[in-house]
Amino acid sequence: MAASTRALFSCFHGGGAEVSRHLALRPRYPSMPRRPRTAAVADDASGGGGSRGDLEAAKGAAEKEEEEEKLAVFAVTGMTCSACAGSVEKAVKRLPGIHDAAVDVLGGRAQVVFYPAFVSEEKIREAIEDVGFEAKLINEEVREKNILVCRLHIKGMTCTSCTSTVESALQAFPGVQRASVALATEEAEIRYDRRIVAANQLIQAVEETGFEAVLITTGEDRSRIDLKIDGVLNERLIMILESSIQALPGVEDIKVDTELHKITISYKPDQTGPRDLIEVIESATSGDVTASIYPEAEGREHPRYGEIKRYKQSFLWSLIFTIPVFLTSMVFMYIPGLKDGLEKKVVNMMSIGELLRWILSTPVQFIIGRKFYTGAYKAMRHGSPNMDVLIALGTNTAYFYSVYSVLRAAISENYIPTDFFETSSMLISFILLGKYLEILAKGKTSEAIAKLMDLAPETATLLIHDHEGNVVGEKEIDSRLIQKNDVIKVVPGGKVASDGFVIWGQSHVNESMITGESRPVAKRKGDTVIGGTVNENGVLHVRATFVGSESALAQIVRLVESAQMAKAPVQKFADQISRVFVPLVIVLSLLTWLAWFLAGRFHGYPQSWIPSSMDSFQLALQFGISVMVIACPCALGLATPTAVMVATGVGASQGILIKGGQALESAHKVHCIVFDKTGTLTIGKPVVVSTRLLKNMVLREFYDYVAAAEDNSEHPLAKAIVEHAKKLHSEENHIWPEARDFISVPGHGVKAKVNDKSVIVGNKSFMLSSGIDIPMEALEILTEEEEKAQTAIMVAMDQEVVGIISVSDPIKPNANEVISYLKSMNVESIMVTGDNWGTANAIGKEVGIEKIIAEAKPEQKAEKVKELQLSGKTVAMVGDGINDSPALVSADVGLAIGAGTDVAIEAADIVLMKSNLEDVVTAIDLSRKTFFRIRMNYVWALGYNIIGIPIAAGVLFPSSRFRLPPWVAGAAMAASSVSVVCWSLLLRYYKSPKTFGN
Repeated sequence: MAASTRALFSCFHGGGAEVSRHLALRPRYPSMPRRPRTAAVADDASGGGGSRGDLEAAKGAAEKEEEEEKLAVFAVTGMTCSACAGSVEKAVKRLPGIHDAAVDVLGGRAQVVFYPAFVSEEKIREAIEDVGFEAKLINEEVREKNILVCRLHIKGMTCTSCTSTVESALQAFPGVQRASVALATEEAEIRYDRRIVAANQLIQAVEETGFEAVLITTGEDRSRIDLKIDGVLNERLIMILESSIQALPGVEDIKVDTELHKITISYKPDQTGPRDLIEVIESATSGDVTASIYPEAEGREHPRYGEIKRYKQSFLWSLIFTIPVFLTSMVFMYIPGLKDGLEKKVVNMMSIGELLRWILSTPVQFIIGRKFYTGAYKAMRHGSPNMDVLIALGTNTAYFYSVYSVLRAAISENYIPTDFFETSSMLISFILLGKYLEILAKGKTSEAIAKLMDLAPETATLLIHDHEGNVVGEKEIDSRLIQKNDVIKVVPGGKVASDGFVIWGQSHVNESMITGESRPVAKRKGDTVIGGTVNENGVLHVRATFVGSESALAQIVRLVESAQMAKAPVQKFADQISRVFVPLVIVLSLLTWLAWFLAGRFHGYPQSWIPSSMDSFQLALQFGISVMVIACPCALGLATPTAVMVATGVGASQGILIKGGQALESAHKVHCIVFDKTGTLTIGKPVVVSTRLLKNMVLREFYDYVAAAEDNSEHPLAKAIVEHAKKLHSEENHIWPEARDFISVPGHGVKAKVNDKSVIVGNKSFMLSSGIDIPMEALEILTEEEEKAQTAIMVAMDQEVVGIISVSDPIKPNANEVISYLKSMNVESIMVTGDNWGTANAIGKEVGIEKIIAEAKPEQKAEKVKELQLSGKTVAMVGDGINDSPALVSADVGLAIGAGTDVAIEAADIVLMKSNLEDVVTAIDLSRKTFFRIRMNYVWALGYNIIGIPIAAGVLFPSSRFRLPPWVAGAAMAASSVSVVCWSLLLRYYKSPKTFGN
């Protein structure tokens, strides 16, 4: 369980936007300067006696060069272990101008962030070669640091045609490498080169397509905060504020909005923080103004709330006008007294009812329905007709024909008018209601993210220390004001306000809301904690390490948001249909009108076919309008993204992080799963399972000798023995007897003198090479333990075998049940491990896996995955270590155990944060349920259009006299989108297919 917490830190505090493609940069040498001092360069440039102008020029030039960090990646050959990586990293970090460096032994690469003003790629390469390795610069990755990922909120999109328009405009913009636009989230994610294009240019590109764009993040390595200023602002105060804030280290940009009394500040969180900014503002103005976090900055859903409010207001206003129109055209006409009043003529054949309907429907058509006109104009301007075009055409046809009919009646003494004012106003009202309900439902799809964000507490208790480090006071602050290295007090029942580590106290922390692990995790000094988790009992003092956008909670939210942005391949089907859908519907509606009109004109209708208030032209017109407004491309566009959004959110709430629609789609097709053994099927931590004494000894005395010898060893088996020995003593920090003449023989064992006894601990070959006779009883025990997949360690004292310790890596709870359940899902399980065949077969037999591949190297694991893929299978790989990462990348779906290494986590498509094997079943089952919903969404969306359009066109009218009034067709269109979203929302109630026993 503690491993899960560590995994979250390694997973979310290591990389940039494209973390799966690059090494995670974590400084191992905190004492190294982040960048050389500019003054030194300036002094050298001045030569000691240069003019002031020369000094400033040199300083300015150096500062300009310093501003741009550079990223270089080197291919390093000859590294064999972590010691090699350490020597390369140390050599590079000793150079001046190195910001950070990381070395990957497995990939044979070194990644270096440096300042070109002080060191070159060639100098770095030479430094690597000086420590005995060959290095070559990989040119194509040198400037990757300039590639950022920007996120925009886009308002006004209604269907996949809109998203395609925006996506195409962004993709065509110079400097944009990739753009993805999601209809369900109404957001765009753009990967761009900041040297070629800026974020504000991307916003402008979106707005040129007719949609409004709001910046969420530029992707730069900096934080941004909006502060509210209370007090009178004048030019003098603004100048003081700007200069005072700019003087703070790490402040990059300041924008002052005097109307809103708001200051927006961009800063580097490792150099300053919001509390420092507020203190500077208040002290610089001598208390004339006060600063606090701007309230509008709260909440990710702020734009959506505004949209919901606008649609609700528009719908309510439309009802005020539409209800009287409906009553005068369809209800009052059947009430004798009211009918006579409404039919009273005003001018020639124009009646009071017709005039009232004209007056009441006009504001609905042109004021309340204005957004449909603007949306249609922008769509047509870019040659991508959308839903707004259909609505505008349908309502305008009904409205302007009605105006023509009423005006003709006003100038004619015998023309009997027929108006469709109720059609246009009711259409707009029903569509606004549908959009309102749709946005409400879409908001529910991202509920999981909102719940994650709400985990952070509103306030925190900050401890105040004196110069000697003693606590002298505490104060309650807004949790958003926490800065790095602050010490936060967490009381029992309170929430941990920030990621960090415990510096005092011990307790149990409930991490279920982050990792999904139901049992509270013990915490003591030195243990890491995650912001948003709940402290169960004791008081903890936590030093904040990752705050704001760097926190694990923020990283999880970002990962889920990115997953919701990524399109599943099945979405391409809807995109292809949407390109031709609206033009096709317009053609169909015109053909429908023409067919009915010509049939009536040249062949005539039976009198019983035509309502008494209509002629053949009006009947044809009604059929044409119905076809235009019943067609719904929105349902098709929402079918996939809404289901993917809900599924990724549900997965996150259950401790399963799914990195996009591609992973979800591939997971539901999985035929076989390849499991790694150590750390995946087994716990990954050796423990002592049994001890056999061959001589009369007290067990505790036996382990005192063994632990004294093994305490100097770094081998995992040695650590397991020492840990077991500690349990035999009541005191926490037991001191072992002194071990002298310690010798460690790698791969064999250790020797030492303990209390004048010669102690040898190791394997069979080590005993034989040390001249020790192994009794038959010991040999039988060795054979027995090997058959159980356990490692037998022999202990000899004074050249005589006295005992055998059996160490094993226990199989994870429920592993057998998981494999059995996967078999019932028609998923084949295969184990691939680097361990020996004996251990692999024993583990395979115990968990129920028949197909086993042992003694496999990392590249052989990847080859096995590819071999399975070539046989036509969709393959998933489950692993946790660095040696699993090639196979995780090669597999159709890579699932990383959350307690594994960060390299494995970065390479995977799905991360199982709880490290529970049963989550493999949940991930596959969730993907299957999701794609069942998607298929049903498409069946409904396509079926609705395939059946609805012919009915609206009047295919049933000749036989049954059934016709669909346009306002009913519009209501059906609005309902279709809502139904698709609601069907996807049912995934919120997803439960794991089986509750596995503990």
